[in-house]
Amino acid sequence: MKKSMRKIMAAALAGFMVLSLTACGGGDDKAAKGDSKASGDYAKLKSVELIGADSTGKDAAGQLFGELVTKKVSTITGGKLTIDYHPNGDLGGDEDLLRQMKNNDIQLVVSQTAPVVSFIPEVAVFDLPMAFAQYKGDAIDKVLNGKDSAFRKKLSEAYEKSGYHYLGILQNATFRLTTANKDLKTLEDYKSLKIRTMSNKNHMAFWTAIGAEPTPLAWPEVYFALQSGTVAAEENAADTIVGANLNEVQKYLACTNHILYANQICMNKKAYDSLDPAYQKALNQAVTEALAEMRPKLADIDKKNKDDLKTKGMTIINYDNAFFAKILELPGVKKLYSDIDGQVKGLGKALMDELKKVK
Repeated sequence: MKKSMRKIMAAALAGFMVLSLTACGGGDDKAAKGDSKASGDYAKLKSVELIGADSTGKDAAGQLFGELVTKKVSTITGGKLTIDYHPNGDLGGDEDLLRQMKNNDIQLVVSQTAPVVSFIPEVAVFDLPMAFAQYKGDAIDKVLNGKDSAFRKKLSEAYEKSGYHYLGILQNATFRLTTANKDLKTLEDYKSLKIRTMSNKNHMAFWTAIGAEPTPLAWPEVYFALQSGTVAAEENAADTIVGANLNEVQKYLACTNHILYANQICMNKKAYDSLDPAYQKALNQAVTEALAEMRPKLADIDKKNKDDLKTKGMTIINYDNAFFAKILELPGVKKLYSDIDGQVKGLGKALMDELKKVK
């Protein structure tokens, strides 16, 4: 309760600060500074400050992405449109932030896709197993962020219907991977593998479909469960595996690429719609530039983490496209695709159709 109160007080204080700047003339000082740099479409516009947040770990990709967008939008508008950005859970966890944004207490949030599903059910499309595994980052980016992408259009409509405005998704074909104490060379090696997963019905259904035994466990329990043999494997992004020192209790890193590692950025719809078109254009430009700048870094970070794990004694297992194709043809996986497509009202088929176009 105390923690919740602190989050509420932090959000309230952020809102109070914005109001105080306007009421007491602080905003005029800021506007004056902005006016000295602003030109063109922005020079005559009233200064606007948005509140943005994430709940990522310190210096994680989501934080760097949000802060880069913040910096760029201020630069583009000469300080006329700014974002008061709060990283690392300063204003609450992912669901807290998305709920606050729904109420327009804050206006912008960066997060991974999983927590968004509670607010926008169609985002469960990213639970489709191995949907992106055979594609390069550039191809995926065209589908998720391209102006001509039919999938992006439908995903944006789902956000709008739920009261949010979709701005983009940061990724570069890096994925959640599998660690184990067993050499997982073939699909048959996954049979009866007791693997820790998140408590996500779609994720668990995937592992069951390939013959494994998914076991949901709270993250703080995972290291000791692997150490004791309670579970034999787990799945996570490479940076998380490195940070948790799982190389100490796992021998193999299998590049199953089953879930895309992605950070979405979105806004409260009313807040976005209330912005002057020039500010909307500037914000979209800032996101586009930040995506282009951050994407190569994701690949570098992923490679570095994999190299670190290899140096620390883990054996890296890579798969060819035939491995992924074989899994996608399994009856249980096909059924899961159909089930998820039903959950997301046909968005799954739209995603796969769009990916095939750009491959």
